[in-house]
Amino acid sequence: MLICGIDEAGRGPLAGPVVASAVILDKGCFIEGVADSKLLTEEEREDLFGQILDKCVSYSVSIVGNSVIDEINILRATMKAMEESLDRLSKKPDKIYIDGNYFRLDNEREKTFNYETVVKGDSKIFAISCASIIAKVTRDRIMKDLHEVHPLYNFSSHKGYATKEHIENIREHGLCEIHRASFCRRIFEYNYKLDFDE
Repeated sequence: MLICGIDEAGRGPLAGPVVASAVILDKGCFIEGVADSKLLTEEEREDLFGQILDKCVSYSVSIVGNSVIDEINILRATMKAMEESLDRLSKKPDKIYIDGNYFRLDNEREKTFNYETVVKGDSKIFAISCASIIAKVTRDRIMKDLHEVHPLYNFSSHKGYATKEHIENIREHGLCEIHRASFCRRIFEYNYKLDFDE
């Protein structure tokens, strides 16, 4: 039986894409150390990334950029990425588990795939945990590459999230081409402030 997990990385950042991954595994497949990507160190995720690719039956990644996020909103962009990752798999899974409770397949895919959404699935379903790691590592690598293009913002450190440093850089330098304007607008309009641990 082929089990597929789908998860995303990058819904919340102020910059960069949202990335979704779909991973198909044989039922019973196990990789020591796999957990929700948010609970792992960057080094652990990188190590598990290779192990997952070695053991999975099929995997795919979909990347939806900031301009599309601004155009259609982050929820639709996330669903678009998840649907594309599902469509790009080389095999059809018997069962699909999708992290969260907001995802719904369109009518055509609804008839084709047996799927279930799972709240906090990245900590409950092994296949979703694997997809979480693939999506997170892929996005982190993208943000490191984008740091080389836009070094003023230090994307390699915060990966586009709303850290104190990032917000200060936006205020000093303005937005660059990979910022999500719809996310960043309030920084300027309302003199946006966050409470940070010093």
